[in-house]
Amino acid sequence: MLPDGQYDAFVVWAERDDEGRLSLDLTITAGEFKGEVVSITAPAPSSGAQADPIRLTGLPCMLVVEDGQPRVEE
Repeated sequence: MLPDGQYDAFVVWAERDDEGRLSLDLTITAGEFKGEVVSITAPAPSSGAQADPIRLTGLPCMLVVEDGQPRVEE
């Protein structure tokens, strides 16, 4: 896993599993870790709203790692 910080990235692949969790493969696009691929899984949303994984593929994002825990921001 990457050290705590913020990383410019884009979504290489996204898919949803049978339980509604969203898995993302992200490529870091700048800095020391440029070119690294990071895979993360988000819990199923409680609101019932679910992003279409195909529409997420290719989008830029910010990968934020805090206390070793990654999250994705638009």
